[in-house]
Amino acid sequence: MDVPPHVVILPFPAVGHIKPMLMLAEHLSLAGLTISFVNNEQSHQLIRRRSPGINFLSIPDGLPPDHPRSGPSIVDLLISTSTACKPIFKHLIASMTHAPTCVIADGIMSFSIDVAVELGIPAIAFRTYSATSTWTYFHLQNLIQEGEIPVVAGTESEELERQVRCIPGLEKILRRRDLPSICRLDPHNQILQFFINQASKMRNASALILNTFDSLEAPFISRLHSIFPTVYAIGPLRSPAQHDSPTPLQIDKSYIQWLDSQPSRSVLYVSFGSVATLSRDELVEFWHGLVNSEIPFLWAIRPDLIDNGSGAVPDDLRSKRGRIVGWAPQEEILAHDAVGGFLTHCGWNSILESVWAGKPMICRPLVAEQQVNGRCVSEVWGLGLDMNRLSDRSVVEKVARDLMEGEKERISRSTARMAHDARDSISEGGASYENLHKLISDIKILHSK
Repeated sequence: MDVPPHVVILPFPAVGHIKPMLMLAEHLSLAGLTISFVNNEQSHQLIRRRSPGINFLSIPDGLPPDHPRSGPSIVDLLISTSTACKPIFKHLIASMTHAPTCVIADGIMSFSIDVAVELGIPAIAFRTYSATSTWTYFHLQNLIQEGEIPVVAGTESEELERQVRCIPGLEKILRRRDLPSICRLDPHNQILQFFINQASKMRNASALILNTFDSLEAPFISRLHSIFPTVYAIGPLRSPAQHDSPTPLQIDKSYIQWLDSQPSRSVLYVSFGSVATLSRDELVEFWHGLVNSEIPFLWAIRPDLIDNGSGAVPDDLRSKRGRIVGWAPQEEILAHDAVGGFLTHCGWNSILESVWAGKPMICRPLVAEQQVNGRCVSEVWGLGLDMNRLSDRSVVEKVARDLMEGEKERISRSTARMAHDARDSISEGGASYENLHKLISDIKILHSK
């Protein structure tokens, strides 16, 4: 009996990274491949019963069990995984009775690419960012050389609005304020250097997987071919199984009855993702701006959203017009007919989910590559409005009204068209459908060799 190809998949242990890589694992498993999905021990406990056809394994991430692994502490996790995991992962791979055909490694877990190269196993990088953001990260060193880094907090507005001209293809798109948040750091900062190093090591992979699609990002998918001989754009990834996304929190579905009572496309959904945090003052400004806009809103506030404090909304800021929930199933909310817009931190999964649902966005990027994503949403793809600046209540109020009333018809046409393209892309014969099947075929060819 033939032994099927064996693929080892290693995501960075955060929800936004695990989710798309797990969806890919499910597709590969359905195609008859053997999948070993490797997580840190904390994430392993959350998802190990999710997909029966996948072999879930865990390795320690180098942090104490009680150390936080979200919010600002994500920095500790980045550094710890990059320094502690390589020998453990190498031992795990070398001891497998079913030798891996290839390793699919998260682009910020590139020590696993080093391990694969050392063991003579083909490595494929999976970058969970957009193609445009991935291209930007490959030019961080160039940004330093051209004096664009650091972008100093408090810089005059005119300077922040100046266009960045040293990233090919983005000369007329990105302003200094749109550069990733790590570009506010000193060039020698450990975190900035971490991402430069990760991008450099990714080049040792034989191919690149991206959770995006041609209609959205063809120019930058094409540019990445100058770094990788093969680029598989296979998005927007959808799970072939019906289950909730991995989350450490209890799902709150108390919103359903309330949404059902609202008029079609009247509610603004608000969420800042699974990692980013707000100060208490920022939360208060958002709240007043939303209430003053007089637009019904549903806000998902996880317990650790506020820096150094509880995510609870003060009693004096509650309003009948708005509804607060805890961790909620975002795709289900965006698909609801009552939801007409999405105020988002511009994490890549959130953007793709909004694109799929055909819902326009207000972009308030906070960390990592979200600034680049937000600029593309508003200025390149025409799918929303930009709020990449200090968010006082008057700005929040104005932008909420602009999206849900003034600009609603214009932007809705663009979002409907892109939602149609997204569905076409993953349907039989679509570009992402074909790329996914090419990936599966190429892995089988590797195995036969």
